[in-house]
Amino acid sequence: MYRIRNLLHWTPLENPDRPRLVRHLTYLQTVHFNDFGVGGLQEDRLVDSLFSDLPSFWDIIAPLQSPSMATEMQRFYALFSASRMTDMVEIEAAIEPCRLIVASFHPSDPYQSFGVIILGRLLFRLAFSANNIEYVNEAISILRERLNLPTSTSYPDLFGVVIVLIQSLSIRLDLRFSGEDLDELMQLYQMFADHRGTGSPHRFKFSCEWAQLARIYGHPSTSTAYDYALSSMKESLIFAPTVDTQHSRLVAMRNNYETLPLDCASYQVHTGHLQSAVETLERGRALIWSEMRGLRSSIDQLRAPHPDLADKLAAINQDIEVLALTSAQNNYNDGGEEGPERMDPFSPLVVRQRGLLDDRDKLISQIRARKGLESFLKPPTFDNLRSAAVRGPVIVINHSRWRSDIIILLHDSPPSLIPTANDFYDRANKLCEQLLGARKKGLDSVEYEDALRCVLKELYELVGRPVIQRLNELHVPEQSRVWWCPTSVFCSLPLHAMGPIPPDSDPPRYFLDLYIPSYTPTLSALIETNKLASRTPGKPSLLLVVQQGASMKAASGETRVVRSVNTQVKTLISARATLPVVLKRLQDHRFVHIVSHGILEPGKPLESSFKLYGGKRLMLLDIIRSRLPNAEFAFLAACHTAELTDGSLSDEALHLTAAMHTVDSGVLLGRCGRWQTRMGHTWPRTSTSRCSR
Repeated sequence: MYRIRNLLHWTPLENPDRPRLVRHLTYLQTVHFNDFGVGGLQEDRLVDSLFSDLPSFWDIIAPLQSPSMATEMQRFYALFSASRMTDMVEIEAAIEPCRLIVASFHPSDPYQSFGVIILGRLLFRLAFSANNIEYVNEAISILRERLNLPTSTSYPDLFGVVIVLIQSLSIRLDLRFSGEDLDELMQLYQMFADHRGTGSPHRFKFSCEWAQLARIYGHPSTSTAYDYALSSMKESLIFAPTVDTQHSRLVAMRNNYETLPLDCASYQVHTGHLQSAVETLERGRALIWSEMRGLRSSIDQLRAPHPDLADKLAAINQDIEVLALTSAQNNYNDGGEEGPERMDPFSPLVVRQRGLLDDRDKLISQIRARKGLESFLKPPTFDNLRSAAVRGPVIVINHSRWRSDIIILLHDSPPSLIPTANDFYDRANKLCEQLLGARKKGLDSVEYEDALRCVLKELYELVGRPVIQRLNELHVPEQSRVWWCPTSVFCSLPLHAMGPIPPDSDPPRYFLDLYIPSYTPTLSALIETNKLASRTPGKPSLLLVVQQGASMKAASGETRVVRSVNTQVKTLISARATLPVVLKRLQDHRFVHIVSHGILEPGKPLESSFKLYGGKRLMLLDIIRSRLPNAEFAFLAACHTAELTDGSLSDEALHLTAAMHTVDSGVLLGRCGRWQTRMGHTWPRTSTSRCSR
C-alpha cells in the first residue's frame, strides 16, 4: 500500500497506468481492512475491477497457434479471464487450453502455481456442477503434484493450492466417501493452521471448518481441531487494535465465533470432560471484556517479589488499554491524493499495538520463568472457576445445535450435569424469536403480554422444572442465592421469572419466589464480585445521578427515597448532571444510583449511553475508560441497560450493565427493568437483590 501510494504520488494524472494503480491500491486496502472486519467491501468485485479492461479468454488465445506460444503476461491474463467464467459449457471448452498454458510454465515459475490453482478451481466447479468425479480426480492430482514440489514452500503458493485442494477433496468426499481422503483433509487443515505465514483470521476460519468436518465424520482429530480454533479465535480478536475494531472483527466472524465455544463445550460434555467444558465456555465468551479485565488484573502477587517487573507490566498494560480505547474512525484515504510519507490513520495503530503486544508477551515469559509464577495470567482452571459458586450455585446453560446441557456448579463438589431433550435447542430459539418479535409491538401491548406469559410458562418446562428438581437433589435450600450464566439465546430470555410453578396458587409463584436469582456474564466476573467481602466496611458514599424528563414521572419520588438513605449521598440533578461532573464524581463514590434514559445506537453497541443534561451522553466507552478504584455497586434505573443493539453478539454482552463491571472488576449491579411491573407482579426483584448482569 505504501509503495503504490509512493508511485501514485509521482504518477501524473494523465498517465494511462494511473487508473490501474488506483484500483490496485483500493484492492489492497480492502483486503487490509476486511482482515480487521471493518472494510465491508467485497474483494472479488474489486479484483474484477482491477482487470475489467482485459479481453476475454477467447480473444486472448484465438490469434495464437497454440496457447503455449503466448507471452508470459498473455498466458497470465488468459488464465485470469478463465477464472471469471461462469457458464459451464464455456468452462468445459476452456479446460484443454488451460491445461496447455499450465504445462507451458516452468515448475519454478510462480505463474505455474497460479495456473494450477485456476485450473483446479475450474475442474472442481465442473465436478460440482456435473457430479462428475473424473474432473475432481484430475483437480486433486494436479494440486497434489504442485503441493509436493520443493518450490511450493512459500505462503502464497501454499495458501492457494491448499485451499483449492481442500475444496476438491471435500467434493470427492461427498461424492464418494474415502477414509484416505478424510485423513488427507485433516492433515491439510492442520498444515494450513500450523504454517507461520497463515494470518489469524484465516487460521480461525479454517480451524473451525476442520473441527466441524472432523466432528461430523467422528475423526480422532476433533479435539485437536477445537483447540486450534479456540486459540486462533483469541488471536483474531487481539489482531485488531481497538475495542471498536475488535467488535467489528467478532461480528465479521460471528458465524463461527457465536457457535465455536458452545459446540466445543458440547463435544467435551459428550466425551465426558465436564470440567473442560466449563473452562471452554469461560475461555470463549465475553472476549472483549476478558481482554479489558486482563489489562486491569491485579499484579499484587508479582509486586512483592519482583516490583520492577510489576511496574513494567503495569505500564505496558496501560499503554495497550489507552490504544484499545482509541476511537478508530475508518476514514482512511483512497490513496493517490496524499504524499508517500503519510499512511492511513488505522495502520499506525496496528503497528503500535503489535509492538506493545510483543513486549508484553516477552515480559510475561520472563515472569513465568520465575519460581512460583509459572501460571501467571494463564486461563483459569476449573478449580479456580468453581470458586464463583462460593455464595451460591452457578447455573450454566450451554446452547449448542450438537447437544445442549445445563451444568450446575458448586464450590465444594464436582459439577452436576442436567442433559436436555433433543428438541431443547430448537425450542429455545423459538422462545427467543417469539419474545423479541412481540417486543416490536410495544412493551405495553396485549401481544407482548400474551407472548411473555407463554414464554415464561414454556421456559419453566424447558429449564425451570429440571433445574429446581436438581437443586432439591443437591440439597440447595429455598431462598438461596443462585446465579445464571447463560449463553446464546438464553442471554435474552427471563430465566429469573420462569413460571408459574405448579401447583397453582394465588398469587402464582415464579422461580424468583423460590430462589434469589442474579446473572453473571462470565464466571471470572462473578469471582471478582466475591472479593468485595474483603473491602473496608462501613457506610458507603453514594452518588445519585438524576436526569428528569416528562416521561419519567416517578423520578422525583425515587430521588427522595434514595436521598433518605442513612449514608452520605451526593446528588447531581438535571443541570448539575453534566458529563465532566459525573465522570469526576464517580471517582469518589463506592455506590452509584443512576436515574435516566438509556439510549441504544443501532449497530453501535459501544455508543450505548445514559442521557445527561443538555443532550450530552455518558457513553459505554466513557464508562470503560474511567478508572474507579472505589466502585462497588451500581443501580441502573434506566431502560436498555442490559439490552443489546441489533447486530450485536449475545455472548459478548456489550451493553451498559457489562461496562460497569469493567470500570472495576468487582462492581455489583442492580437494575430496574420493565419486567418488574409486568402482569401485576414484582418480579424480578433486582431492586433488592445484588445482580451482576
